[in-house]
Amino acid sequence: MRKLRLSILAALLGASLAHAPAALAAGQPSSMEPDRSAVLFVGDYAPGTIVVYTGARRLYLVTGQDEAIEYEIAVGKPSEQWFGESWVSKKRRNPTWTPTPSMRAENPKLPQSMGPGPKNPLGERAINLGWGTYRIHGTNKPNSIGSAASAGCFRMRNADVKDLFERVHVGAQVVVLR
Repeated sequence: MRKLRLSILAALLGASLAHAPAALAAGQPSSMEPDRSAVLFVGDYAPGTIVVYTGARRLYLVTGQDEAIEYEIAVGKPSEQWFGESWVSKKRRNPTWTPTPSMRAENPKLPQSMGPGPKNPLGERAINLGWGTYRIHGTNKPNSIGSAASAGCFRMRNADVKDLFERVHVGAQVVVLR
């Protein structure tokens, strides 16, 4: 309820809704107690759509008219960010991580692949996007959430990605904005 009030206040003050939750986050629940309440979200997106605001480091799952669930995320490094539309093409529990050829060229010491477990950079869930290598996934580096640190994927706390994983369906639209 607090986020809804803060979002409404931000709208009345003319602040950007994408940036308002981050700017007004005083008193926000800790990562150990995620807040799953809906926030005010203005946008013409169907329920089930995932909307990512990279600049705000926020991912929204649209749940209804002017309503969404908000998650804090890490986004790609500035040289790795992408914008546009995609879709959820696959959902994986306890995924295996396979570094891309460009990752391996940059760091030859990376393993060919890494199975599930606490060292896996994908965390406990992975939601693949489109036909490419980008995904929304958990992390083994929760302190990176809120930063621009990934190779283009969207990182979430494991508790958050597990929640999103259960709510989103294969085929859902994904919109990535600045």
